[in-house]
Amino acid sequence: MLAWIVWLIVAAVLGVAELVTMTFALGLIAVAACVAAAAAALHLGLPFQVLAFVIAAGAGLGVVLPVARRHLKQPPLLRTGPAALVGQPARVLEEVTVHSGRVRIGGEEWSARSYDDTDETLVIPVGRTVDVMQIKGATALVYPRE
Repeated sequence: MLAWIVWLIVAAVLGVAELVTMTFALGLIAVAACVAAAAAALHLGLPFQVLAFVIAAGAGLGVVLPVARRHLKQPPLLRTGPAALVGQPARVLEEVTVHSGRVRIGGEEWSARSYDDTDETLVIPVGRTVDVMQIKGATALVYPRE
């Protein structure tokens, strides 16, 4: 059997094992087997194929794997400023319509408008709890909770 076919079979087996285990390491070794298959396809001898495999696997496991794991373990992005208010509940202080209103969001008073600007009849009464859907400038776009 041709050597490059053997390397591709090894790569396929490692690729399937990667799909089952989700460790990233087996996938990188499968890529190294593909590199060795390319070396075999160029009619390089077995020592060169093994050397290509070892170098590619070492580079993958030594360089790519730590970077990939570090990126997976990053904490979620911290929202700050007005973006942190989106999704927060608010209390209506002054009747909110499509044109005007006031709400209290976490202790701060904000000008507000109803989020659904296509419905001119939507009026949110004083004391109602709303959700902040978006912040536009210094105005909170809010929608009443069901």
